[in-house]
Amino acid sequence: MCAREPLKRFAAQTSAGEQCPPLRKRIGSTCGTMQASSPTMCALEPKGTAHFLTSPKIPDAKGIFVMIQFTPVGDSGVLAVCGSEISEQVNAQVMALDAAVQAAQLPGVVETVPTYAALLVTLDPLQTDADTLIPALRRLWDALPPVSSTAAGRLVEVPVCYGGDYGPDLAFVAQHAGLTEQQVIDIHCGRDYRIFMLGFLPGFPYLGGMDERIVCPRLQTPRTKIPAGAVGIGGKQTGIYPLASPGGWQLIGRTPLRLFDPAGGGKLPYAAGDRIRFVPISPEKFETIQKEQGAAL
Repeated sequence: MCAREPLKRFAAQTSAGEQCPPLRKRIGSTCGTMQASSPTMCALEPKGTAHFLTSPKIPDAKGIFVMIQFTPVGDSGVLAVCGSEISEQVNAQVMALDAAVQAAQLPGVVETVPTYAALLVTLDPLQTDADTLIPALRRLWDALPPVSSTAAGRLVEVPVCYGGDYGPDLAFVAQHAGLTEQQVIDIHCGRDYRIFMLGFLPGFPYLGGMDERIVCPRLQTPRTKIPAGAVGIGGKQTGIYPLASPGGWQLIGRTPLRLFDPAGGGKLPYAAGDRIRFVPISPEKFETIQKEQGAAL
């Protein structure tokens, strides 16, 4: 296992709120509630502990500023938590901070890992440390302009053949939703999906914004092998398996695109912050595209 994998899992879990209470609750005793009329910075904690400050960029519906928290993660990373819920507005701010960090080329920064509501910045402890990096990250954050929740990167079209052998769970999803299979397909293709983060597998896009009408629970018993290119639904999310792997999502279709090719350098056709649009295709078109891709899926 890569030495940085525990840091990446911690980032994903923290941003999704799995292992920590809501951020506003955690900071309540330290900073109190900050109204939109008084964006004040909190006093910093001693070195090596979490740093908090207000964000004039992400007020919630009640006009209370969402806080950003910079937390050292061991000696090799800093976690910037921009919120405690999954939302396009918070995620857009994460992506803006990620772009700023990459453009700044801060000394000692190894890589960045954006998640739903947080950005993990890994560092080389022989070149820098959290107490040096956090003030630099704060300056980048302060310099960011307000970011719209609609801010996004490219729109990437992904052809999908739905149902049959390509989507063996489409019938179950339709039955669960009280819809026909064609209605499920039309709903699934009827909107663009923001890529909130990549994870689980190289290039696996966690997509937000799925229509609640086709929400469906995951399989009670996960499959031991899912083919590369499978498109699935897991709860309120939809996603694409870029590689063959085990998995528990309901499979409704499959794309013939080769999304991740280690031999080709691992370059992906999309990135976190982009949007994906699913385009239905016939089995014949699937075979044609697959041959063009030269993919042995």
